[in-house]
Amino acid sequence: MRLAAAAFPALRPMLHALDAETAHRLTIGGLALLPASSVPHSDPRLAVTAFGLRFPNPLGLAAGFDKNAEVPDAMLGLGFGFTEIGTVTPRPQAGNARPRLFRLPEDQAVINRMGFNNDGHAAALKRLQARVQRGGIVGVNIGANKDSADRIGDYVAGIEAFARIASYFTVNISSPNTPGLRALQSRAELAQLLARLNAARQAAAMKPPMLLKIAPDLSGEELEDIAACCAEGAVDGIIVSNTTLSRPGLRAPLATEQGGLSGAPLLELSTRQLARLFLLTGGRIPLVGAGGVHDAASALLKLRAGACLVQLYSALVYRGPGLVTEILHGMAEELDRSRGTLDAIRGRDAAALAHHSGSGR
Repeated sequence: MRLAAAAFPALRPMLHALDAETAHRLTIGGLALLPASSVPHSDPRLAVTAFGLRFPNPLGLAAGFDKNAEVPDAMLGLGFGFTEIGTVTPRPQAGNARPRLFRLPEDQAVINRMGFNNDGHAAALKRLQARVQRGGIVGVNIGANKDSADRIGDYVAGIEAFARIASYFTVNISSPNTPGLRALQSRAELAQLLARLNAARQAAAMKPPMLLKIAPDLSGEELEDIAACCAEGAVDGIIVSNTTLSRPGLRAPLATEQGGLSGAPLLELSTRQLARLFLLTGGRIPLVGAGGVHDAASALLKLRAGACLVQLYSALVYRGPGLVTEILHGMAEELDRSRGTLDAIRGRDAAALAHHSGSGR
């Protein structure tokens, strides 16, 4: 996949001349045409064991890039330690009306109101089955159809459909672009959701780990409720966080567009919530830090806040696929400088970051 990384600087002006969604579709199409390649070797010091899985490195691709499982192997070939497809819903759905994806280059950010547009379970399952012998950690992010009469039932259907093939599940109840979805983060509804999902997992022949993906906009009390609901093995991990509805100090003309904000401006908020959840759970639940990761320093910040793994997506829009290698090299260099380990970094600054209101750096 070195070809993709090398070609990006030349292709970026052409892609950014197109609307964001068209550029994304062309990127997925181009990656799908590349020949399969072996997964690059990761520095063994970057290996991480979390929720029963051995990750070659802690850097993952967040859901949203590869919604329909079209290019998981291409992304692993770039050096990601894991990738996450989706969000997928039981039935195909078109999502919200276009335009629904906006670049904010002045802020190194993206706003989206996609609305879980995807090809549905059956299409994604077929693609994942076709590549299963290639290995690698590929998570499946599951959601509910917008018009579903039983949203929890849609998540159960996701567990049942992908239990034999997913490396892990992510239960996405935090997208701001499906009306009412974030209500599932409330204590009563979340307890009911997790009970039904765990019953479905117990009934399945295979029982992949299950992660919960939460919003960054939760109050302290809501965060406490989630920590309580997720205790005692109700989930195997938590991803902090999804996109935000806030607009922290943006400069770009498109900053007023409706939807979830991702990218660099999300770093401070998402990292603060990550640190708070680490402290609330006492470090007993593996956490994945997402939101604003754009270089080695921001990835390491997530680890110091309490994450054992990190994810990115929006930074690829501006930095391209070479960012993966850059971050991994930067993490290894930090271990050289500190003569430490990733385990020693994890949560080291959580107490300070939980109350930090500066730049997040």
